[in-house]
Amino acid sequence: MNYTKHKKVALYAAKKAGDELLKKFRTGNYTLKFKSKHEIVTNVDIDSNTMILDIIKKNFPEHAILSEETGKSKNKSEFLWVVDPLDGTTNFFSHNPLFCVAIALVHNNEPVLSVIYAPYTKEMYWAKKGKGAFESNKPLKVSKQKNIDRAFINYCHGYTKKSKEKAIDVHRYLKLNKLDSRHFGSTSLECAYVAAGHIDTIFIPQPHAWDVVAGILLIREAGGKVTSFDGEEWSLKSKSMLASNKHIHKDMLKIVNR
Repeated sequence: MNYTKHKKVALYAAKKAGDELLKKFRTGNYTLKFKSKHEIVTNVDIDSNTMILDIIKKNFPEHAILSEETGKSKNKSEFLWVVDPLDGTTNFFSHNPLFCVAIALVHNNEPVLSVIYAPYTKEMYWAKKGKGAFESNKPLKVSKQKNIDRAFINYCHGYTKKSKEKAIDVHRYLKLNKLDSRHFGSTSLECAYVAAGHIDTIFIPQPHAWDVVAGILLIREAGGKVTSFDGEEWSLKSKSMLASNKHIHKDMLKIVNR
């Protein structure tokens, strides 16, 4: 299957939703509430989610959908769309332009298509399984950095205490050992940066699927490696995620498991 229609629909949905996000980002026309003590949501998250899901359902009504804002649909299908309608909500709210729309298609539990659109910078990242990764029409390749001491390292975490403690522990170790470690606040976009060679590696304890699936395919198709912290190839059942340019992967596994 070449997923031509699927790609067209995903690109259209991401661009349409992303451009609407950008309009509201510039005007400040949005409201804020807390989903939990540490998790915020704006009306634009919901509006973007509705827009994307309506487009997917119109074109693929039989497919299942997993979205950050509405959970998983009841459809039983070998196809699953994974959607984050606004990855980087806190950035968006604080007027930080590092936010994006992330859409991925999983077929029989394997990511086969991904789109990540950063509306502020107009960067459209996409990948198809076995066909490579691209920013618009420019092929993406992971970095060539082989020295962990010079690597640009990013991290994220889930919302559980255990996830945060793990991320903070690894980040502290890296910083105290003169290694660079940062958190941008938009996981999908950070994964896209790994695929583009701007970042050498990213580690995430207990990620949500909608935060990483689109980025994982991009990284793999750009020549990178994605595993769980135990070194097994990443899957939807994985409880952690480590992605890199391959060259420093073993060194990073030692660090997250020290």
